[in-house]
Amino acid sequence: QVQLVESGGGLVQPGGSLRLSCAASGIIFSDYAMAWYRQAPGKQRDFLAIISSGNSRNYAGSVKDRFTISRDNAKNTVYLQMNSLKPEDTAVYYCRATGMDNYWGQGTQVTVSS
Repeated sequence: QVQLVESGGGLVQPGGSLRLSCAASGIIFSDYAMAWYRQAPGKQRDFLAIISSGNSRNYAGSVKDRFTISRDNAKNTVYLQMNSLKPEDTAVYYCRATGMDNYWGQGTQVTVSS
């Protein structure tokens, strides 16, 4: 059974930082590209960042100067370091495993507010 479990969300003030984690099980993690998305209330789910099995990275233009994606294959975990957070970053953040199949986590809420 494949599971992706996000953690690390919460309430943070504008300008603050958070690091999200997504722990995977039931897949050969190193074979999958891993990505982060987010969905704000009433909006579509948007792509944020992806890291390939070979550690190539791509980012959405809106976050590339503030967010960093990384992975630890030994821990089957992908991370999203988020800096200089803004109220418009408030959303549910999801990780996705992309390979022979696609899998999604359940999401973690990030709220940026003073």
